[in-house]
Amino acid sequence: MNMDGNKTHSSASFLQRNNRMIYVSLLVLLVGALLLDYVPVMQAFSSWATPPVALFLGLAFALLCGQAYPKFNKTLSKKLLQYSVVGLGFGMNLQASLQSGKEGMAFTVISVVGTMLIGWLIGRKFLKVDCNTAYLISSGTAICGGSAIATVGPVLGAKDAEMSVALGTVFVLNAIALFIFPVAGEALGMSQQQFGTWAAIAIHDTSSVVGAGAAYGKEALEVATTIKLTRALWIIPLALVTSFVFKSKGRRISIPWFILFFVLAMLFNTYVLSCSEVGAQVGQVVNGLARKSLTVTLFFIGASLSRDVLKAVGIKPLLQGVLLWVVISLSTLAYIYWF
Repeated sequence: MNMDGNKTHSSASFLQRNNRMIYVSLLVLLVGALLLDYVPVMQAFSSWATPPVALFLGLAFALLCGQAYPKFNKTLSKKLLQYSVVGLGFGMNLQASLQSGKEGMAFTVISVVGTMLIGWLIGRKFLKVDCNTAYLISSGTAICGGSAIATVGPVLGAKDAEMSVALGTVFVLNAIALFIFPVAGEALGMSQQQFGTWAAIAIHDTSSVVGAGAAYGKEALEVATTIKLTRALWIIPLALVTSFVFKSKGRRISIPWFILFFVLAMLFNTYVLSCSEVGAQVGQVVNGLARKSLTVTLFFIGASLSRDVLKAVGIKPLLQGVLLWVVISLSTLAYIYWF
């Protein structure tokens, strides 16, 4: 028994001691596979490098080996996500995107307010989660996950521990969503339009929404991205309302400027690049690179998870996140199929 225990401990110690080497090796393997897609005779060897696989590699690394280069990982994942989203705009047509996403946008208004109220009810009244954590989890679920929490937290005056618990809760559910939503969409026979709407409203972070949309199909990606970024604009009014309700005037509100650049990229593609064959090809190349960089981003996001984050979450905040997630997922499905 002791020998088995020693072997397990030795294996874990080996992985943790060599975590930086393993981290770099996995990253090189992933990037290399993505680049093989540009070599005609090697494209078959790049098919495994999908957004869910990239996230799984990052998660597996973090849980088995611990974190490597945490500051680099956190900074690059944030920046690369923003650049990737802007790059996606170069492959999208403004009129087509607005037309495909207009129904989801209408539901966005109702769902944001409803999610905040239901989340507060579940967290505070039912589970007795502390005020700030319950509000942050509700905000992350209602709008755009970690970005909303990171914006609202300082305005709310939340403590680091409360921010960590809320971010950890949303992060865990995001990872799960990226795996199960495409499978559920296929099982339910959802169209590209339906799945894009569902993913944009029911999945928290922009990264997982775009990743799930990309895994389901091109149209689903466009619909999901358009609706999600429209939803993300609610960060600003939510922060202002939070400041008023919690009497936190004077605290800084962070505006997600990358959404503006995404819209500008879409406008440029629609009215400039699409006017010529060469321009259209340039837009496709930039859009393709953005999709690949998004896949790498998901590896970074997965590698940011740690056992400490899981321990910090606790059962009640996680239960609030799960119950709220189930409510918004099922209500969105009902809206999609019945209205």
